[in-house]
Amino acid sequence: MHRVYKYVLPGVGAELDKLKALAEAIPNEELRTQALSSMHDKKFHCQGGGVYAAANLEYRDVLIPLIVALQTISDYLDNLCDRSTSLDADDFRLLHQSMLDAVNPNAELKDYYALREEKDDGGYLHHLVRTCQIQVAKLPSYENVRVHVEELVGLYGDLQVYKHIRKDLREPQLLAWWELHQHKYPHLKWNEFAAATGSTLGMFMLFLAASEERLSEKDAESIRHIYFPHVCGLHIMLDYLIDQEEDHIGGDLNFCNYYEDKSLMVERIGLIVGRAREDVKSLPGSRFHQLIIEGLLALYLSDPKVRNQTEVKDVSKQLMKNSPLTRLFFLINSMWIRKQQA
Repeated sequence: MHRVYKYVLPGVGAELDKLKALAEAIPNEELRTQALSSMHDKKFHCQGGGVYAAANLEYRDVLIPLIVALQTISDYLDNLCDRSTSLDADDFRLLHQSMLDAVNPNAELKDYYALREEKDDGGYLHHLVRTCQIQVAKLPSYENVRVHVEELVGLYGDLQVYKHIRKDLREPQLLAWWELHQHKYPHLKWNEFAAATGSTLGMFMLFLAASEERLSEKDAESIRHIYFPHVCGLHIMLDYLIDQEEDHIGGDLNFCNYYEDKSLMVERIGLIVGRAREDVKSLPGSRFHQLIIEGLLALYLSDPKVRNQTEVKDVSKQLMKNSPLTRLFFLINSMWIRKQQA
């Protein structure tokens, strides 16, 4: 936490300030609104992702700009799709091609807005993509993790397409997509797999791994399987857990709504927590990753949204039962950070 406060949060803040200045200059009003909104409302995504730079401070000047830029693309595009003037799957697919290009240092920039009305962002999205490309090229072992990063980014893009199309098509498309991957994750339910694909943590972990010299292809593959699906799934299931009321009001798809009852939801999320804890034990520096898991639980379950949702509050209490001291530390820390930011 000393590293996070001294190096990571100031670094993330400096990167976001630069991007905010660029976003404020976006000519198109709708694109400008969504770019600024994504940074204002989802700043904590970049702060949370930036924690991975604390594990290798020598490369923080590469990891922080990279993580902030990729997370900002993700949040910006999520806003564009969520509050979209379009329900066109091809439009969403083309927008998310920018994330695939961002993690490929050799990819050429494209017109990612070609299939929508709002087009003039003053080069904002191209700047984000190029920033990622420049930074990944500086990671000494990036070529050994690239195939896994691209796989996770591809799955992330698939999810964003299927969950933002016409409401009557969303569930059938998601289920058809799950059928293609079900054989690899037979212990998961379709909504849990879909949730895991919505996390950027696996990508950030692979960036951190690539900052080490001589990372082997075998180790890169192991790291990808350690983080996906359980650590990634836990991340997004907690996000959906606290957003249930908000999503109900907005008519948005929420993966926590597909359990038969509350007790099954607690059981399944508890199972994912257990698997995530077991998975990271085999990583070098496993203590760091165990802290990430406890930090996720504390961060989401201390969110003010929990207080106003009786059922979510009950679920949170059950998930926090017998909390280890580290989780209680992060719980207090999360509350303190929110108070400072407020």
